[in-house]
Amino acid sequence: MDIKSKIITVTTSVKAPVEKVWELWTTPEHIKNWNRANDDWHTPKAENNLRAGGRFVSRMEAKDGSMGFDFGGTYDEIKAKKLISYTLDDGRKVEVVFLSDGNTTKITENFEAESTNPIEMQQEGWQAILDNFKIYAESKS
Repeated sequence: MDIKSKIITVTTSVKAPVEKVWELWTTPEHIKNWNRANDDWHTPKAENNLRAGGRFVSRMEAKDGSMGFDFGGTYDEIKAKKLISYTLDDGRKVEVVFLSDGNTTKITENFEAESTNPIEMQQEGWQAILDNFKIYAESKS
């Protein structure tokens, strides 16, 4: 099986209304505060043109300066406070679903695996970033 055809899913529930979750997820100043898998990394730069055909990019770097990369892509579809789908610069598809239940918002990310790293490592990395978002969002609620 081609690893790229494998869909990986990560999910969390955030104790915050979807309006707040959406704002924190999509605003560059907030993205810079939560977009990292662990405390050895940071996102010094984030840009976001949240519309179909719009681009986004986050610069992710190790705090010790040893490595870094741009994580970017183009939005395919935006449904405010419900869905963000995009194509990464490497061609992989990602879908982020926001499901509101009063003061709790469930976030589910489905993404195509890349072929460089093991599936488990990719799932753990994306889940760690999502967990970091949950901590950040709940601290802002």
